[in-house]
Order: sequence, then C-alpha cells, then structure tokens
Amino acid sequence: MSAPAPLSVRVLNQGRYEAETMLRNGEQLILAVVLPLLGLLALSVTPVLDAYGESRIDTAAPGILALCALSTAFTGQGIATGFDRRYGVLRFLSTTPLGRAGLIAGKVIAVLSVLAIQVVLVSAVAVFIGWRPSLPGVPLALVLLVLGAVAFTALGLLVAGTVRPEATLAITNLLWILLAGVGGIILPAASLPSDMEPFVQFLPSAALGDVMRSALIDTQFNLSATLILLAWTILGSLAAVRWFKWS
Repeated sequence: MSAPAPLSVRVLNQGRYEAETMLRNGEQLILAVVLPLLGLLALSVTPVLDAYGESRIDTAAPGILALCALSTAFTGQGIATGFDRRYGVLRFLSTTPLGRAGLIAGKVIAVLSVLAIQVVLVSAVAVFIGWRPSLPGVPLALVLLVLGAVAFTALGLLVAGTVRPEATLAITNLLWILLAGVGGIILPAASLPSDMEPFVQFLPSAALGDVMRSALIDTQFNLSATLILLAWTILGSLAAVRWFKWS
C-alpha cells in the first residue's frame, strides 16, 4: 500500500476542490460575484454615498471588497459546510489522512482563492469606472481583507457546526442582508442613527469596512477597528473549535 501524499499536497488539493465546488455552484457564484458587482455599479450611479466623500466609486469600492469577504467566507462557506455536515462528508473526511486540521486549512485556502478572484474582478470593474485607490494603502488593505476573511470563515464555521443546515442557510443569508444593509460594511457606522452606532461599530462587518476605507481612501491604519476585527477572529475561532460538531 502506497503512503499518503504529504500533508501540504493534501491540503492544497482539498482547497482546490473546495474552491472549484464553490465556483461551480450557481447560487454561491451569484452571492460571491454578481451581487457585489451589482452593488458596486448601483452605488456608483446613485447618490447614496454622496455625503461620505467626493467620489462615489472611491467610497463604494472598499466597502464592496469587504462585502466580498462577508459573502464568501461567512455565507458561502457557512452554507457549504452546513450541508457537508448534514450529508456526512465532514465526518468521512475527518477520518481520512487529510484529518480535521487539514480539512479546515483546505477550507481557508478555498475561501482565500475565491476571494482573490472577487478582488480582481471587483477592482477591475471599479478602476474601469473611475476608482483611484490610494496605492500605498493597497498592501495594508489586502492584509486586513485576509484578516476579515479569516474572521468571517470562523464565524461561518461556528454557525454551520452548531445548527441544522436549513437553519444555517436562513441565518447566514439573513445576516448577510442585515450586515450589508446596516452593519457598517458599506455605509460607515457613523452614518447610522445615533442609537445604533455604538453597537454597530463593534460588529466585524463595521470593523472590516472601516479598515478598508481607512487604508484605501486615507492611507491610514485604523488601529481600533483592526483590534475589533482581530478580537472577532480570535473569539470566533475559539468558539468554532469548542462547539463545532462534525456530524
């Protein structure tokens, strides 16, 4: 009997499989690509963001990139993992040479791979219609976007590993709508009613939106929002490890 492939090869193969599965799923493709692009175009031609900057597209693009992370890492991965758990896929894979750690690593690779495609497509369209980001802030924005993706992946796995798949579908889609609309990811938390702002600014969506806008518009490192995002990453990961059920 031949020995199993090295762990790195197994993880990369699992990540590629997970990414291809996500991209072949029509519903997830709409959530990951079509809706963010439609949101970008809508925000660039309507006066919704006129009060938050001189250029609509410059204000919209960072929030839409943050929305991509929410779509893929939280909603997309949460739904996929929930149904994998229901049909016994997770239980089977956790007993293979891939192992549980390899399976989680593969999912993270898949999320980052799909997110990279989203970033390229959204950025290309945004630049085409006039986006001019702060180039010195781009590397910082990419690092923080990865941090946001890890945070939302952990939260997506937490939901998928603790409730029924049907409930995962409802919860992740509902939270996507709420966070996209009033979660501070596209519109800054400061733009919301005063009684909502203190709560919204501590959400991972608001923190990710704020760090992206700070980096790509003002070329600044938003320390407070980064710490909030980091806290969600750590707490979400610990909670997912503690309560995730494989079957």
